[in-house]
Amino acid sequence: MILTVDVGNTRIKAAVFEGDILLEHFVFMKNDLQKNIENILKKFKNTTHLVVASVGNVEKDSFLAFNDELIVHFVTHKDPFPFVNEYETPQTLGIDRMVLAAGAILQFPNQNRLVIDVGTCVTYDFIDENDVYLGGGISPGLRLRYESLHNYTSKLPLLELENPKHFVGASTSQSIHSGIVNGLVYEIDGFIDEYKGLSSNFIIILTGGDTDFLAKRLKNTIFANSNFLIESLNQTFQYKINND
Repeated sequence: MILTVDVGNTRIKAAVFEGDILLEHFVFMKNDLQKNIENILKKFKNTTHLVVASVGNVEKDSFLAFNDELIVHFVTHKDPFPFVNEYETPQTLGIDRMVLAAGAILQFPNQNRLVIDVGTCVTYDFIDENDVYLGGGISPGLRLRYESLHNYTSKLPLLELENPKHFVGASTSQSIHSGIVNGLVYEIDGFIDEYKGLSSNFIIILTGGDTDFLAKRLKNTIFANSNFLIESLNQTFQYKINND
């Protein structure tokens, strides 16, 4: 069994796999890392590998503490990936984006792929049908948009994410919800339309913490899977084993 851990900017996602089968997944905060991993290992006693992809600020020692029980592997830019990387600054490309690109290729071969990860940030990653990673985009996610309106103005309140009741906001709160949620929906649909205009034979993959909230609001046809990154992390590790 393999325990995969995705350390994001806000939360940690983990999952236990038996081959390609996801047995159970978990979501927890960073300060509960070691306790949660201990509990997972107690439940899944046959786990042999711990595979970590991190963009968040968590010390490696927190994972190396399990070195006596498991083989610990940190996914890095030096690992083999199933694509040609044409990003102009490859060492600055986030490991999470590389794992998503790998998963898109391994799950959806011979297609143009656009992976959209809607978390703390929204990332767009384009991998063509020849398995060439070409780049994408980065913008603020829903939570960052709410926080920025509150932090960089003197009077706008900090609101929790909410489905806009009206397109035309009749109050400050309604206007904030409409502007943020509808604004991001239009952004994502606009990005999809632009990428689809580049080529045919296209699949759009939506993943990340806000997948379920946003998927039903998009006009474009998408493949929505909030666990796509954690599944891709398992597949990336399997690819490494077979190609080292």
